[in-house]
Amino acid sequence: MREIQHIDQGSLMSLLESLLLVSSDAVPAKDLAQAAGASPEEVVEALTELSSSYADANRGIQLREVAGGWRLFTHPAYHDAVEAYVLSWDRRRLSQAALETLAVIAYHQPVSREGVRAVRGVSSDGVIASLKEKGLVREAGKDARQAQLFGTTTRFLETFGLRSLKDLPPLEDFAPDEQSREFIRERLSGGSESIPLEEVAEDLDEERELMEEALEDAKRASDAGE
Repeated sequence: MREIQHIDQGSLMSLLESLLLVSSDAVPAKDLAQAAGASPEEVVEALTELSSSYADANRGIQLREVAGGWRLFTHPAYHDAVEAYVLSWDRRRLSQAALETLAVIAYHQPVSREGVRAVRGVSSDGVIASLKEKGLVREAGKDARQAQLFGTTTRFLETFGLRSLKDLPPLEDFAPDEQSREFIRERLSGGSESIPLEEVAEDLDEERELMEEALEDAKRASDAGE
C-alpha cells in the first residue's frame, strides 16, 4: 500500500481526474485514495470540489457518485449528439423486450427465468442472455428447486444513475388505485405465489407496464442529470 503523501488540492484534483478518465466503472473513494497516495477524506473533498467545478463551468462532462463510487459522465444535454457519434453506444440501447425483462429483474430480484416469464407472459431466455452480455444482469444463486436466479449489477446502477437499488422509484407510486398497490405489494413479497397464473394474467400485464414505466422514468431522470 502506498504511503499517504502531502499533495496540494489542485494537484490531487488533476490526479483524480486522470485516474477517473481511464476507469470504465465507478471507482470507490478508498481505491482512488490508495492509487493517489492520499487519505480518503482528502479524496472525497477533492472529488466533491472537482464535481462542482464541472457543474459551475457547464462542462461537457460531469462527475457523479453512483453505485458506491465515482465516475465521469457526458453531460445529459449532449446525449443525443454523443449517442449518434459513438458507434458502440448502439450496443447499450435496450429493446422493448429487454427493458421489460430488466424491469422485472430489477424489482423482483433475485428472480428465476420462470419468474420473469410469469410476469412477461413469454420466454425471456434470449433477452436475459443479452442483458448478461451487456453487463446489466448477473447470476444470483439458485432457488430451492435449483433454478438459476438473476439480479442486476453495479453497471445497471451506473447506467441508470442510481446509488443503490433503494433509489429505484417505488412501483406503488405508479399504481392507479389501492387495489393495484396491494397487488404489487403481494407480488414483491411473494404473497401471491399460490395464485394460478391464468387467474392473474390481466394483473400481471398491468404490473409489467408499471415496472416498465418506472424503469423508463429512472432512465429519463438519469439522462436529465437528476
